[in-house]
Amino acid sequence: MTWHHAHAHGRRIRRRHRHGHDRGGAFGPFAGRGRFFGPGEVRLALLSLLSDGPQHGYQLMKGLEERSGGTYRASAGSVYPTLQQLEDEGLVVAEARDGRRTLSLTDAGRAELEARSDEVDAIWRRADDWESWSGLLDPEAAELWRPIRKLLRSALRALARADGPARIDEIRDVLVRAREELDELRR
Repeated sequence: MTWHHAHAHGRRIRRRHRHGHDRGGAFGPFAGRGRFFGPGEVRLALLSLLSDGPQHGYQLMKGLEERSGGTYRASAGSVYPTLQQLEDEGLVVAEARDGRRTLSLTDAGRAELEARSDEVDAIWRRADDWESWSGLLDPEAAELWRPIRKLLRSALRALARADGPARIDEIRDVLVRAREELDELRR
């Protein structure tokens, strides 16, 4: 599968999901929601990033991208209005530094983060999960699609012929060993 085909496949999956159709072959972070952030989560993520210290809008946009392993690229159209909303709510304060509008958390912003820390933790856990799938549509990944499909097909064929739990355990063991060997290559 070429990068173009993988990318087009991803568009079809997203389109089916957006129109309420079954996600079909979607997996990894794509099996859940179609959007990285749910309602109100961008503002929590921005508050969380500001807990590290004062930043300007572009730094925050890059921070969102980095925390998601590059799978989420914030747009100015989503970040700047949210920052203005946070400022209007008194959760951040802006000041001019080095010719840039730099934002900092207020005490109310820190309190909001503390009160919703479970939600913030869930956002960053999901970001870590998305990051682990970030290379899925890279051109280099296209080289792996054929052997991955063949491995999956072989496992499913063996499963179809399985004559009991022992055979299923054997199939699982083969797949676990393959995963472990691949994990070793990452080290």
